[in-house]
Formats: sequence, structure tokens, C-alpha cells
Amino acid sequence: MLCDRYTDATYAYQGGGRGIDDGLIDPLATLAQRGLWPKLTILLDAPVGPALQRARARSGKADRIEGEAVAFFERVRERYLQRAHSDPDRICIVDAVGSVAEVGERIASVVARVLPS
Repeated sequence: MLCDRYTDATYAYQGGGRGIDDGLIDPLATLAQRGLWPKLTILLDAPVGPALQRARARSGKADRIEGEAVAFFERVRERYLQRAHSDPDRICIVDAVGSVAEVGERIASVVARVLPS
């Protein structure tokens, strides 16, 4: 299975961004996931400024989340990085600065290294 978001996003956006305590998120995650965790999570990391510019350029305007203050996204990024550092066997940080081709090559390299062929 492949998905573009998982429980790490809940911890980052609701926990880091909105300040909701992990003690409230944990039981919901346990209930929803039933112990299922990805074998590999790729965290595409970029500084907040360029990341927001990319997101807004896709649609031409900010959506509800993209309209948040920069400080919100700094907290979200920090929480994602904290999770990656606490679970390095599952979460691989990929530098998302560069062209689509460059970032794609970095992702392919991680997948080839981590997942069996």
C-alpha cells in the first residue's frame, strides 16, 4: 500500500501546529490504525518559505491550511523532524529542495536502499 499522508501528519499538524497534546492523539491513532505502521515513510523536507511558495503556486491561492502563519508551519516541520529522528528506521528524511527530477532521484535512492526488490 502507498499513501501520501498517515498518522505522522496528525502528530505534525494537530500536535505540532495546533498544540494538541500527543496524549489525545495517541489513543485515536491506536484505534484507527490497529497497530498498522508503514514500513517506510519518506519525509520530504524543505525550509518553510520555499515550501509554501511551491504549494501556493500549484493552485494560485492559499487553501485553509496554506493560509496559516509561517510560525504554524515551522512548528509542523519541527514535529515532523522530531518524529523522523525518534524513528530513523522507518522515517527517511529527503531533501526536497531542488528540481522535481532531483528530488525524485533522492526518493528513488531511498526506496531502492530500504525496500527489498
